[in-house]
Amino acid sequence: MSGRQGSSSALTSFVVASRYMPVYIAMLVLIVVASIWAPATLSSVALRAIAPYGAVLGIAALGQMLVIMTGGIDLSVPGTMSLAAVIIVGVGDGSNENIWIAVATAIAVAALIGLVNGLLIGGLKLNALITTLAVGLIVAGVVNRYASTFPVQSRVPPGLSDWTSNRIFGVSPVFWTGVGLSIVLIVGLRYTAVGRRFQAVGANPIASHVVGVHVNLNQILVYVVAAIFYAIAGIALAGLLRNPGVGAGTTYLLGPIAAVVIGGASLTGGLASPLSTFVAALFLTGLNQMLRVMGLPTSLQFVVFGLVIIGGMLLSGDRIIRGVEQLLRERRRPDDPQTQPIPGPM
Repeated sequence: MSGRQGSSSALTSFVVASRYMPVYIAMLVLIVVASIWAPATLSSVALRAIAPYGAVLGIAALGQMLVIMTGGIDLSVPGTMSLAAVIIVGVGDGSNENIWIAVATAIAVAALIGLVNGLLIGGLKLNALITTLAVGLIVAGVVNRYASTFPVQSRVPPGLSDWTSNRIFGVSPVFWTGVGLSIVLIVGLRYTAVGRRFQAVGANPIASHVVGVHVNLNQILVYVVAAIFYAIAGIALAGLLRNPGVGAGTTYLLGPIAAVVIGGASLTGGLASPLSTFVAALFLTGLNQMLRVMGLPTSLQFVVFGLVIIGGMLLSGDRIIRGVEQLLRERRRPDDPQTQPIPGPM
């Protein structure tokens, strides 16, 4: 009996892990293709340059992942990131003495945006897609209005830009910040009661409500936490750009969603891997760099990215799980005791 249980446990682990395999295969293919047609992409200089930008996308994608784990989606990412970046410039006022005040303000304002999203979606049960798109548009208007109150040439405090330019083991601290946040989510989701309960709410909110879990509160708080991740990404991006404009986060609308999808998350909620999501963000950033090195025009870059996202949907974690389960059912032997009918009374 114990042997059968061990085999079943191993099989379950394999099925769950199979949903995250495509992103690592895609990363391997990218490395092989780049080494043949665009070797400059894999140079140490290029890798050090793209790593922090991959981390910025990865941090934003981790926030989006948490939302998708509840079965929702968040399109307010660009506005929240842009507002955080602009606040670093405005509140920071180019002075190192104001760095922490600016950072705290950016995170607090982002949390407020997330709270608004959460109350409208988790509290009033409005459609997540439309609601976050509308909130994002409002935030974009706030960004433009606020940015007009200080000179266009204003920069972030030099301490922040110097921090992003430093090297820890040859890579920007922004990259290690993304790695650290990924580890925090891995530990939190896998080894804490709060994390396991959060995954259960996303996988089956009705059952969670029946057993007394506050589903609505979970949905509200997840948008707050996700917005804090967007703010961290926006702050890091501001440090990298030094003079971020009002559209600093504009390009981060679909990228985080694509990273979550390619990373194997269940779009119906529940299952996701922070590590796979972060690797998917690095993959997308590396792909973008390779296309630039190869000299492809912007139009073709959009085509390639669109095809990659469609490919990610075709190989999404949910489809892989269904395919593996179907394959296992077809390969099960007819004489397997688990498939034999239980004889009735004579």
